[in-house]
Amino acid sequence: MKNLQLGISAIVVIIAGLVYGFNPDAVLAALIGIDLRDLELKHIFKGMMGLYLAFGIFWIYGIFRPPLWKAATLSNVFFMGGIAFGRGVSLLLDGFSIHFAIAMILELFMMFWGLHNLTTKNVRIN
Repeated sequence: MKNLQLGISAIVVIIAGLVYGFNPDAVLAALIGIDLRDLELKHIFKGMMGLYLAFGIFWIYGIFRPPLWKAATLSNVFFMGGIAFGRGVSLLLDGFSIHFAIAMILELFMMFWGLHNLTTKNVRIN
């Protein structure tokens, strides 16, 4: 069960990364109405894709390489907590968005699940 949190996180983050990066013009415009005609915005979203893919792959690697499980889970906790924090700040300062409020709740859930796994699973790192 300790790997389920990493696996779900990896799948969701890899899919989000691909959505952000491959064709953000069409996908983000259709999903949430963002217009990405600006070249710099396209570069930002491609960079986010790379970051999301890297973390997702690392979390999968942590599932299959037990010595890296703790590092993968800890990075997941910081990743999910960091995104949730940023969304919370935006909700307070920029206004309410149901899509991103739901995302923030799910990210907080994944963060706390990861913290739970880190504190309850006695994993020995060689």
